Amino acid sequence: MENSKINWTDHTWNPWVGCRSVSAECDHCYADTMVTNRMGRDFGIVQRTKTWKDPIKWNRKASALEAELGRRVRVFNASLTDFFLQDADAWRDEAWDVIRQCQDMDWLILTKRPQLIPSRLPKDWGEGWPHVWLGTTCGVSKSYARLDALREIPAAIWFISAEPLLESVADINLDGFHWLIAGGESGSGFRPMQDSWALELRDACERRRVGFHFKQHSAFKPGQGVELDGKLHREPPLVQIAR
Repeated sequence: MENSKINWTDHTWNPWVGCRSVSAECDHCYADTMVTNRMGRDFGIVQRTKTWKDPIKWNRKASALEAELGRRVRVFNASLTDFFLQDADAWRDEAWDVIRQCQDMDWLILTKRPQLIPSRLPKDWGEGWPHVWLGTTCGVSKSYARLDALREIPAAIWFISAEPLLESVADINLDGFHWLIAGGESGSGFRPMQDSWALELRDACERRRVGFHFKQHSAFKPGQGVELDGKLHREPPLVQIAR
């Protein structure tokens, strides 16, 4: 999707859609609702989409948009699926080829399955591609193991999505990470987030020199309440990348 409404990215690209629940953060999955109700697809069946040419188009316009934004253009890769899901193994090399071609944008790949990444990286990954960020979801303490798994994989930027933030994760280990996104759950039956949980993460990020981005409070509609403690928190990743 060009011009995404997600406030930490500019575009979203889903070369396939569909997924399966793996943890508490999945219980009220917005992607499941969107794919099932709006697209009329079975979310449990992973299906290839017709969006494969979109990133090439966006990449051609990236320089102009970068000048307007004052930063590099961001693409959230796989917002309606998991990029490393086993069901997509047949298409992933082709998707990596698209990402390889589009180096004028930064690609943010967020997964709940970091343990599957090593065997699914492109052969020329090396120490990581400069325009690809790797992230994992951690909104409950039971997901801490994902952080350890991701730290084992070289990347230009490591990031954490503490969304939906479902409990205090004040003792989270931020070693090695450059950026953290925090946010409450949205949608019917959303589970409320306490402000104190997000403030704990903000303070932890400040102590560890990790960029902190607060996305939203918990509410029925996404994007309701984007200020935390009376102000916006949209700090970029605190790292210099050699390009």
